[in-house]
Amino acid sequence: MLRYLVVLCLALVLPLHCGAATDGSTPTEEHHHHAAPSAAEAAGVGVAERLGEKIPLDLTFNDEAGRPVRLADLVTGPTIILPVYYRCTNVCNFLQNGMAAVIPEIRRKPGEEYRVISVSFDETEPPDLAARYRRIYQGAITTPFPENGWRFLTGDATTIRQLTDAIGYRFQRKGRDFVHPVASVVIAGDGTIIRYLYGTAFLPKDVTLALLEAREGKVGKTIRTVVGYCFSFDPKQKTYVFNLLRVSATVVILTAGAFLAFLLTTGRTGARQRKGGS
Repeated sequence: MLRYLVVLCLALVLPLHCGAATDGSTPTEEHHHHAAPSAAEAAGVGVAERLGEKIPLDLTFNDEAGRPVRLADLVTGPTIILPVYYRCTNVCNFLQNGMAAVIPEIRRKPGEEYRVISVSFDETEPPDLAARYRRIYQGAITTPFPENGWRFLTGDATTIRQLTDAIGYRFQRKGRDFVHPVASVVIAGDGTIIRYLYGTAFLPKDVTLALLEAREGKVGKTIRTVVGYCFSFDPKQKTYVFNLLRVSATVVILTAGAFLAFLLTTGRTGARQRKGGS
């Protein structure tokens, strides 16, 4: 069993590009605004993580063509939700560009094994604006990508607030712009909140491992056990950390055990041969 875990750990960690983010930055929580917020405004902005809770999948938004679509029809498996507003000229663009950049490094089938959803928290934005940005960001992906793999939604103020309240995402309007955190949410197919990812740059290993955790409901606890054994999520750094000491200790124990078994086996074989020769 331990040998199986180590092999899977190595299989997971080697292709996950465990280096720094592509722009050299460390993913951290950011706030975006065009003017300095007052203390009262800043106090109402941020992320109150709701890990393990469920978002309401019966909420109805508008898709890129203006058609009503329920979250339940889109969240059919592991899903990454990006709260943004499309008119944003700053970090919302960087956030979605960061997702477009990391998608080719995610070794999962988009549209089948996971989906990305951008949701505007500006109730004044129309579906045709969402359609425009869908073309922009899907066009930025450097590998073949299905149209249903990344959806861009708009909605009314009430529906938007129900979703953002459910994920603990707090923002405030300031004129035409917003004061808001920069965070993405990974959820399972049943709407359970699995992980928060902060900042505009994504590490492939963080996204991949979060999606693996989100699959737990479908594949049982084996993957979650391996992920938990090999990696720990560091809430301060907001990233997964490889458990080097734990895995190294396991390798040492397995090696010592194998060597001991070899000695016992060869010792018994030698004793039988000496006994037979006498």
